[in-house]
Order: sequence, then structure tokens, then C-alpha cells
Amino acid sequence: MRIGMMVDSYKPYISGITNYVEINKQHLEKAGHEVFVFTFGDLEYEDNEPNVIRSPGVPLADTGFYLSMRYTRAAKKLLQTMDVVHVHHPFLSGRLALRYCRPLRIPILFTNHTRYDLYAQAYLPLMPDEVSNGLLQAYMPPFCKAVDLVITPSAGMEKVLRELNVEGKIEIVPNGVDLKNFHAATPLPRAQFGYKEDDILLVYAGRIAPEKNIPFLLESFSGIAKAIPNVHLMLIGGGSQQFEHEIRSLINDLNVASRVRMAGKVDYGKLPAYLAMGNIFVTASVTEVHPLSIIEAMGTGLPVMGIESVGVSDTVEDGKTGFLATHDQPAFTAKLTRLVLDPVLRTQMSHSARDASIAYDIERTTKLMLSRYENLVNEFRPRKSSWRARLRGFMERFVS
Repeated sequence: MRIGMMVDSYKPYISGITNYVEINKQHLEKAGHEVFVFTFGDLEYEDNEPNVIRSPGVPLADTGFYLSMRYTRAAKKLLQTMDVVHVHHPFLSGRLALRYCRPLRIPILFTNHTRYDLYAQAYLPLMPDEVSNGLLQAYMPPFCKAVDLVITPSAGMEKVLRELNVEGKIEIVPNGVDLKNFHAATPLPRAQFGYKEDDILLVYAGRIAPEKNIPFLLESFSGIAKAIPNVHLMLIGGGSQQFEHEIRSLINDLNVASRVRMAGKVDYGKLPAYLAMGNIFVTASVTEVHPLSIIEAMGTGLPVMGIESVGVSDTVEDGKTGFLATHDQPAFTAKLTRLVLDPVLRTQMSHSARDASIAYDIERTTKLMLSRYENLVNEFRPRKSSWRARLRGFMERFVS
């Protein structure tokens, strides 16, 4: 089977979607399928994997995203040879999938990975919520109706789509993680970073970006750091230079510079060792749909401290694999403090977190997704299109 993955951005930009596509591509290829990634970006960037097809675009500052409304002629023609197309961003990639693949009756799946309503609040703070939600309610229902299958990684995200007035069938397929390296992770030597063995190390891994609610996390940590002298925080990940500068300024303003380390971007192959060095995984993000970073942390045996929200609440079982708090500073700080001070509870949660992570193993989730591909391909094969559809498809192959 020839499978096309369509994303608005790909490596070297790092995100949960990037990791998801890369890992699923590898496992689908191991199963004997051809997988192509169609994206925008720097045409001179050298990929370390085959079949990444880039079309030029206008870079959006240093976000890692490129703006374009079309693929190159060669990319378009290749896309139109796919048996099935899997869209991971609904706006640019989604519109191109409908434009290029619908006339040829190539089945299109769409996985909604992102809380676009909350992203709008983070990146367009001057836009009233009613306007951003109104735009999504105008766009998402017809787009989801136009594709052949809508998938969400969690039940919470299905509820969000329903609130945006998306109708029709929505299937839940968890985003998979290749857990073997996380389950077998050997922690880095703490002394390498100046930590002692009895220090309590909190770890965050993810983008350093506005939607991740990092100031909330830092403010909670600063309160804990004043009361507990051996607690430390490591932030793993990168973001725009401007926002990283804002976070460093906040760390200084909170007087926790000696207790917070910004590790920057870490090679994904080394991430398990970084996580295994910690005691607790912390996140204050409420924009997650299916938080791969949390699943990876659970795979290394870290209990999780998070906020009750779509995705996080679907993944973390409060009181068993970690703690969930309301989006309230004192409540979050109180629960995190309890986890910091109770080593027996951390050990119990560590075992539960590792066991719970198995449900998201890539071998299992890839089989689930592959069954959806096969069902759609088989559903489309026997259909006989009208002469108008055949003519339109014929013309589409030759018109840019």
C-alpha cells in the first residue's frame, strides 16, 4: 500500500505530530508499505529518512512553519499515486488533500491532533474567544464532512469536535509511541548536571511555546523551591528565540535561576535517558490532545503532575499514575508538593505509570491505524465513478 502523510511542518521542526508521523512511518515501512511525507519547507534540508517530499513555502518567522497554498508539480503528481492519504493538519494540508485527491477518489483520513481553539487564544490573544471559536465552527464541520474518516487520539478530543458542531462518525485511535527505549532507559549521571542523588528532579519535555503554559509551571515551582531546598526543575525542548528569552527572564524574576535548567533541544534518541534521570514529569499545558511527552515519561516510570484537560485527563489517572489539578495555581502547587514530599507514593505511581503506558505501544496502535487504511481502500476500490468524475480525475493529473 502507498500511504501519503500530509503535514504543514516536518523535521527539523520538532513537535508531537512530527514524532508521531516519523514513528508511524517507520513501523508501516517495516510492515512492507511505502510511506511518503508531503510537507513544506527548506528544499535544501537533508532528511535522514527516505520519501520526504517538500514543496517551497514562505517561512513564518522562526516558528518552523512555512506558508504555501500548493505543492510543486512533481509533489502533486506523486501524491496522486497514493492508495490512501492521511492528513495531520486541517488548514493548509487538509485543503490540498481535498483539492488534489478528492477528484481522483483517493480516500482521505484526518486525525485532529490539536486544540486549535486554545492555540488561537495563545497566539492571537487580542482575538475574542467568540471570534476564534466562530471561525473554527465555520471551518471544521464542512472540512470533516468532506474527508472520508475523522480520527481523534482521545475521547476528550472527540467531545471538543462535537462542541465545534462536527457531525458524523469519529473514531478514536491513540497516537502510538515506540516505548522500548523508554522502558529500558538508563538514566544519565546526575552529577553531570550538578544534581545530587537525593535531589528531587522535576522534568518537563516539550516545546517552549506559549500554548504550553510554562509561566504557570514556573510560578508553581518557585513557591515549592522556597520551601524545599533540594527540588530542581529541568525544561527540555526549544522554541522561538523571543519566547525562550521571555522564559529566561521570568526564571530570573522569580529568583529560581539556580534551580531551573533550560536544557534546550535534545536528540530524540537521548530523551529516554534524560527522562529516566528525573523523579516527576510536570506539565501545565491544557492544549494537548494526546500528549506523547506524557506517555513517554510514563514509559520511563515517571509519575505525572498535570492539569485536568482534554488529552491529559484521558492519559493520566489521578491518584494512580500521577496527579491532576484544576487550572488553579494553589491547587496545582499543593498536589505537586505532596508528590515531591512522598517518595513511597512516587514509587507506587511509577510502577502504575509504566504499566499504563503499554496501551499506547506503537505496535498496537499501528495495527489499529492500518486496519482503517485497509478498510477505506477496500471501500473505494469497487466503486464505479461517473464519466464526469473520471474526466475530472484525468484532467487533474495534467493541470497544476
